[in-house]
Amino acid sequence: MSDKREDYISWDEYFMGVAYLASMRSKDPNTQVGACIVSADNKILSMGYNGFPSGCSDDEFPWSREGDPLSNKYFYSTHSELNAILNYRGGSLEGTKMYVTLFPCNECAKAIIQSGIKELIYDCDKYEKTPSVIASKKMLSAAGISFREYERTGREVKINL
Repeated sequence: MSDKREDYISWDEYFMGVAYLASMRSKDPNTQVGACIVSADNKILSMGYNGFPSGCSDDEFPWSREGDPLSNKYFYSTHSELNAILNYRGGSLEGTKMYVTLFPCNECAKAIIQSGIKELIYDCDKYEKTPSVIASKKMLSAAGISFREYERTGREVKINL
């Protein structure tokens, strides 16, 4: 009988890696965010990335962050967390966990709460001092949803495609 190898990646590394891989599908020139929803028994249920809704051309809608609200991306783009929730076709997400590359905004926090997700693992919190993220944390805490920062291991994963 042979010994198993010991250098395999952890569940957290795996699912955060999937979230980062999903983020690479985003066409947003400024911020690419990915999310991965996982069952209690570590099965991937859904993934999402930030972009425009189906049927809304990436070439016809604006990617700008500034200017007139109808001429920038904010009224049109869907965040990765909401896309992951909406992409799931299997029924309830009650008791699941979500891995996300950027801490969710207040609007995504509402969707996370309402969908039944119970744990959130995030990698980056660069907007932690903004009202949106402060409100998000307040709602997630009030709803009993745990959230924790992903603990980077420093492991490098290289994929040649």
